[in-house]
Amino acid sequence: MAGRPPTPCRRAWYPLAALLVALVMGASVGAAAHAAPKPDAKELRRQLAKQQKELDALIGDYNAKRVSLAAARKTEQAAQARLRAAQTKYEQAKQGVRELVTLRYQQPDPNLTMFSGGADPSTTLSRAAILQQLAAEEAALVAGFAKTRDDYADSVDDAAQKVKDLSAATAAVGERREEAEDLIEEIKDKLDKLTTPTSRRSDGTWVPELPSGPDNITPRMRNVRDLIRQRFDLSYGVGCYRGVNDGGEHPLGRACDFMLSSGGAMPSPEQARLGDEISAWVIENAQRLGIMYVIYKQRIWHVRTGAWKPMSDRGGVTANHYDHPHISVY
Repeated sequence: MAGRPPTPCRRAWYPLAALLVALVMGASVGAAAHAAPKPDAKELRRQLAKQQKELDALIGDYNAKRVSLAAARKTEQAAQARLRAAQTKYEQAKQGVRELVTLRYQQPDPNLTMFSGGADPSTTLSRAAILQQLAAEEAALVAGFAKTRDDYADSVDDAAQKVKDLSAATAAVGERREEAEDLIEEIKDKLDKLTTPTSRRSDGTWVPELPSGPDNITPRMRNVRDLIRQRFDLSYGVGCYRGVNDGGEHPLGRACDFMLSSGGAMPSPEQARLGDEISAWVIENAQRLGIMYVIYKQRIWHVRTGAWKPMSDRGGVTANHYDHPHISVY
């Protein structure tokens, strides 16, 4: 049975469909043709050199603001000292005025005394001289009080301004520090990408390596150890080869312990955070660096599972890996 001829509506749709297909194919080809190529090592190094200049400028600005901040703190402290001194003078002057007012109130008016019938002239003149002297001292003290009051007000304003300047300088230093730290992390990430994995097969598995060199570890483990040393501020030792065969990777030259404290002491919160950062970075780069597993804080992370799992209690800070991350490679 012959098929029905296409209706006029269908005949009109065919060219439109062909046009849509052509447009979609063209867009796909165009997108593929214009896709930005991944930067090669040369381009990454060029970017790094440029970012290093930006970082140097940021660090210079950060340091200048740190110096300004220190100066602002000194100025603010000096203003606070002047303010305290002015406050003391102010209170002393007020007390002096109060005492003079009280004394003046207690003394009789010399004009009335001089013309009273039974007054002794010598006593009257003596009292008048005393009151005249008191009046002069009162005038001087009031004038000093007014100056101290003005100095106090100026000190209050100066101290308030210095506090504002200090707050602004602190914020500027913090902002520059964050910018510099972000750029440092970006540079570190690009440096990580420049590191070429060693002895990797086409299927993604890792070729076994023999230990070498005076440190008795494999090139892969040495690469990971050196990268961690470059990236993190390690205050304590890194222990790699260990001859005791306890079923681990140390005798094979495929493991290193990155110590956070010494003498089996529990690390401080800051030291423990460093261990967290090292572990997180190693896990993030595990596929690229040939990491097999990480042990830290009585837990183990294995590349096959991609998750932390608890470990049994081995009876001590070091045995339970609280004072160091243990890193093993293939």
